[in-house]
Amino acid sequence: MPCQRYVRIMSEDLLRYDLMIENALRDVVRHTIEKIVGTGLPGEHHFYITFLTKFPGVEIPDYLHKQYPEEMTIVLQHQFFGLTMSETSFSATLSFNNVKERLTVPFAAITTFADPSVNFALQFHSSTGDQPENDSPSPNSPPSSDPETGEKRGEVISLDMFRKK
Repeated sequence: MPCQRYVRIMSEDLLRYDLMIENALRDVVRHTIEKIVGTGLPGEHHFYITFLTKFPGVEIPDYLHKQYPEEMTIVLQHQFFGLTMSETSFSATLSFNNVKERLTVPFAAITTFADPSVNFALQFHSSTGDQPENDSPSPNSPPSSDPETGEKRGEVISLDMFRKK
C-alpha cells in the first residue's frame, strides 16, 4: 500500500533538515555576536538572549543558577562589558544588582535570540544538553513523525509573536 511505503520512507529519513536549519540559524547568532565583539552595537540594536542554564558549558554564578534553574534571559544593550566569543560560545560581563558577573553561554544553549530594534527574532528547539552541533541525529533529537500516530516531526518557527502590529 502507498501509505505503508510512505511511513517506511519517513522513518528512514537520513537528511535531518530540522537540524540543518537550526545550525544555520545558530550561525546567524554567531555572526551577529562576532560583528559586535569588535565594534559594539550599532544604532539602536540590542539583544534579548534566552538560554538553558543547565546546558553543558553554561557558566553563571551559583546565585543566578538558583534564581534561574532552567532558563534565563539576558539583555545586551548598554551595560555589558568584555564581550568575547569562541567557535562554540560567547562570554560577557553583565551587571546584576550592581554586581558585575561574567557569564559564558554556548550557542547551542540559546533558545531565543531577539533584536527588538529591527523586529527580528529566532527561536530554537534546544531542550537538552545533548543537542548536536552537526547534522547527525542523536538519541535526544526530536522524533520522526509517523503519519498513522500523528507524532510531531518538527515545528514551524513563527516570528509573528516578535513583530510589531
